[in-house]
Amino acid sequence: MLRAFLPVLAPMSRIIVAFSFAFVVPIVWAWFEDDSFDLLVWEGGFAFTFLSGLLLWWLTRRHRRELLARDGFLLVNLVWLVLPAYSALPLMFSVPDITWTKAYFEAMSALTATGATALSGLDALPVSVNVWRCFLQLIGGLGIMLLVVAVLPLLGLGGMQLYRAETPGPMKDAKFTPRIAETARGLWGVYFLFSLACFLAYRWAGMSWADAFMHMCTTMGLGGFSSYDASLGHFASPAVESVAIVFMTLAGISFLRYFMVLRSRSLRSISADREIRVYLAVMAASTAVVTLLLWVQGVYDDGLEALRVSAFHVVSLATTTGYAATDYSQWPVFAPVLLLFLGCFASCAGSTGGGIKMVRMILLVKQARRELVRIIHPRVVNPVTLGGSVVPMPIMTAVLGFMLIYGAVTVGLSMLLLFSGMDVVTAFSAVVATVNNIGPGLGQVGPTGNFGGLSVFQTWVLSFAMLLGRLELLSVLVLLTGQFWRK
Repeated sequence: MLRAFLPVLAPMSRIIVAFSFAFVVPIVWAWFEDDSFDLLVWEGGFAFTFLSGLLLWWLTRRHRRELLARDGFLLVNLVWLVLPAYSALPLMFSVPDITWTKAYFEAMSALTATGATALSGLDALPVSVNVWRCFLQLIGGLGIMLLVVAVLPLLGLGGMQLYRAETPGPMKDAKFTPRIAETARGLWGVYFLFSLACFLAYRWAGMSWADAFMHMCTTMGLGGFSSYDASLGHFASPAVESVAIVFMTLAGISFLRYFMVLRSRSLRSISADREIRVYLAVMAASTAVVTLLLWVQGVYDDGLEALRVSAFHVVSLATTTGYAATDYSQWPVFAPVLLLFLGCFASCAGSTGGGIKMVRMILLVKQARRELVRIIHPRVVNPVTLGGSVVPMPIMTAVLGFMLIYGAVTVGLSMLLLFSGMDVVTAFSAVVATVNNIGPGLGQVGPTGNFGGLSVFQTWVLSFAMLLGRLELLSVLVLLTGQFWRK
């Protein structure tokens, strides 16, 4: 059995070695901002990660072969299980009174760009700790494995299997360049170009260099971590919120589309994309509804103020970022429930957002409409189309299967939390928030609370939920089937 794992552990060792260099970022900040002990912690984290990866490489150096599809799924899951453990180790020495469970939960939340925090007192933490939490979301936002896909060909390993296991959305076999590695490098290039623009925009809006860097990471990663307990409400700045709205909206659109725009030097790939048009329309309509509700209910007397607050929170939750500028859980109950619902599907496939993705929702609506037409006209030929092309039945079958599993997982995990003694609002919203990588839920885990008060069992359940959500359920659950392990 161990021999079957060796070809997967060989590239895993290289990934761990590459990941160790991420510790350079908190090391730099600790050098300038924190005391010598914090610097030693991050240097120790770098050394331990680098050396353990090097040791694993030496032990598996003779076991190299082309990755099979099964190997790709196994490697992706190993990466998302093991790297949070390495990421959590420095937190154990830097954050007061933290347990391993909370440290792993925090690291998993960061790398999956969920933004559900188990920590409080963020304002008082060392700068390097907050930088680490936020930088992990920048790495995890687009997907660690996309970077691996770009690097693996240099190591003599194929990347297509990894791309199919990691890339969000149902259209996983679409390639936009002849080589998948070139596509991955192009995506990262676009990602960092937008990140630089976001960083400079936050600095222009009045943030310090450190705050601009951290919030750039969590905006482009659509993770929503902040260096303050009050999130972006700490700044009380319309300029900061406006920058966040713009870049959260941009990050909620497929980066593949931006890549195609740069290659073709035409905006047609965006303007003609139905998913993007529906995405923008849903957010505009939701903002109008929430604004009207808050104004009519007297939550805000000024209509423009209601519009600003509504737009920020609709975009934040719909893109699964999870920033908060006020306690929206105190709004009329329709509004927070709508915000949580938007986070389940609004972001586009190929973006850094979570949820089931807008393209799946469009296909489901079209399939429902098709079935209604068939009831009236049983013999009519009415295929599901998207962008003028007929959607193949294997894709429709995959979408319907995904939704069935999505519903079963949401109900099953919610029942587990209810069995553990959690109240129904907190349990259901916590599962929805973690499976869809939204971050804050309602009740105990609402925008002014956090996940730190949960039991050990509840915390591990939600850690697993974040992993499921980040790898879109099937990539994880396939490992639990007997067929996966049979030769």
